[in-house]
Amino acid sequence: MWSQHKLHCPSRSSIIVLIIIIPLLLLISVIVLSLINPQNYSFTWTHGDQDSAAHFHHDSSYKKLEEDRLKKAEAVLAKARFSIRDVAQNKLINSTSDQENDDDDDYIPQGPIYRNPTAFLRSYQEMERVFKIYVYEEGERPIFHHGPCRSIYSTEGNFIYELERGSFYRTNDPREAHVFFLPFSVVGLVQYLYEAGSRDRKAIAGVVADYVHTISFRHPFWNSSLGADHFMLSCHDWGPYSTKSVPKLFSNSIRVLCNANTSEGFNPLKDVSLPEINLNTGDMNGLLGGSPPSQRPILAFFAGRLHGRIRRILLKQWKGKDHDVQVYDELPGNISYESMLRNSKFCLCPSGYEVASPRVVEAIYAECVPVLISKGYVPPLSDVLEWEEFSVAVAEEDIPNVKKILMGIPKEKYLRMHERLREVQRHFVMNGPPKRFDLFHMIVHSIWLRRLNVRILRN
Repeated sequence: MWSQHKLHCPSRSSIIVLIIIIPLLLLISVIVLSLINPQNYSFTWTHGDQDSAAHFHHDSSYKKLEEDRLKKAEAVLAKARFSIRDVAQNKLINSTSDQENDDDDDYIPQGPIYRNPTAFLRSYQEMERVFKIYVYEEGERPIFHHGPCRSIYSTEGNFIYELERGSFYRTNDPREAHVFFLPFSVVGLVQYLYEAGSRDRKAIAGVVADYVHTISFRHPFWNSSLGADHFMLSCHDWGPYSTKSVPKLFSNSIRVLCNANTSEGFNPLKDVSLPEINLNTGDMNGLLGGSPPSQRPILAFFAGRLHGRIRRILLKQWKGKDHDVQVYDELPGNISYESMLRNSKFCLCPSGYEVASPRVVEAIYAECVPVLISKGYVPPLSDVLEWEEFSVAVAEEDIPNVKKILMGIPKEKYLRMHERLREVQRHFVMNGPPKRFDLFHMIVHSIWLRRLNVRILRN
């Protein structure tokens, strides 16, 4: 359905050469309502914050500049809030206004896959028009300014790469910024600092804490908002842990995480759920599409290792026991994983050790209706998408009833879900370079919504 491109994220070999030469929410309907009265953060300096940036704050002229910057940023955001609120209430929008000239210029969000398509479109247009992101320059590759692009963590690497390239949203002038990106890679921290089998992750937490201390000492922006207009991004399971070493990063900042588990502190009010995508080759070619509904003989399919309690329950209940619900811990050599996805009506997506799974996006790519089996997981882009329209949620205790639940879905409803899955697919595709409404832009839009939901005041 969508044109597919090889992503431009640099290869591992190019990074090795560089190392040698030089020793990285709320649902939109609720968010729109909250924009009427966004959270007010009226920050004052604490003694510790003054010490960490004392060389800035003795200068009264500097303080005035920072106050002016915040006032300007908040004025821009206030206008955007008013515009979004207006169309959300009146459900009227000039669908062609403010759109850029590119391949997807004529795309208009509409239909039941969106919670509020008019509000989403206006919000997206406002983001394109005004949103600015500043990337801190401190730190060296491969731990900073770089991430993996050909692995299960590919969304992390590709997002960092595209943002660093500066084609979209990035500003080199921090006075123009609405949010600030902390460009460390948790995957890089684990790869280069963690000793396998040691169970000691203190070095990872220590580097994150040192980095925040460094940028808060060199720049005024962290202290001005206590981190509320800063964000980090990680697809590693230890992403949430890496932020706990800095309480304000954990509690105030926007955390973009694949491991979007509410039981581990993920807060949809301010945090963003990042989809986990496994790109072994860094190439999207051949990943999209599948058999039409009439040519999908398998009711439900899953293949995966025994990672976590939910998978153990699923495999114990269904492995090798039913022709309609085909569950494997390891596929036979003569069966293709991709062909099973493309020939199944429903794809089971149980949590592993952590709540996120690449099977969710694999199912979307293969046009196989995802069946989410998890606890505490916030699906990606749920601030704008109605997941109930193109997926099925099954509670852990209902695993024995999976077949009954899926067989109970009327054919007409399944066909609608399949068609809506094809419609939503564009929002999960990674393009190189990014295209409007694709995954890169949608993740930025989720960050934009969280920033809109906070008003930062200086006293």
